[in-house]
Amino acid sequence: MTPAQWGTLLVLNIAGAASPGPDILLITRTATRSRRHALATVLGIQIGVMFWCTLTVLGFAALLNAFPALLGFLQLIGGGWLVWMGRGMILGGLRERENPPADLEEAAARLGRMRHAFRQGLATNLSNPKIVLFLSALIAPLLPASPSALLAAGVVGMLSLSSFILQVAIALMVSTPAMRQKFLRAGPWIDIVSGVFFIVAGSVLAFNGLVDLVG
Repeated sequence: MTPAQWGTLLVLNIAGAASPGPDILLITRTATRSRRHALATVLGIQIGVMFWCTLTVLGFAALLNAFPALLGFLQLIGGGWLVWMGRGMILGGLRERENPPADLEEAAARLGRMRHAFRQGLATNLSNPKIVLFLSALIAPLLPASPSALLAAGVVGMLSLSSFILQVAIALMVSTPAMRQKFLRAGPWIDIVSGVFFIVAGSVLAFNGLVDLVG
């Protein structure tokens, strides 16, 4: 690959990673409560990103295209998870309207353990297998038909690292004490709006999965 191809891949990947979606929304929502939890969420998401990037480079997109029922099944499961998570966010937001956190420390404590934030990030990213098709469309025109192991590892590393840096930057910007203090009172509404978004996104994903399974 030429330097220009590497640059093109980098720019397109960052643009895709920055697009509004469940990953970015989850990071932003968590960062309004706790920096540490937001970074744990980013780490979980990035494990998922690395997983999907590796599968893409190994040709998993061809398998999904050859067996649309497999993609449908994965979308149905992933969509169900997003709906379940959105339901939890809405219920949590309604509870916090009745009993809002007194300060930033209490708001962070209500997020639970760090490993829970990590698992949420990982599961949210893994919920959408269509990322493989997006990455395949991004990578395929730039990679040779049979890339070397070194080139494949370099592509996976670059895609993962660039999206990791972007999401860490978002988490750090949103989670400053001043920003968290500003969003403290709005926390319940952030949860409710985030929950509605997750339910809508999950429902669309699950519906598409069901169509692929039936059709």
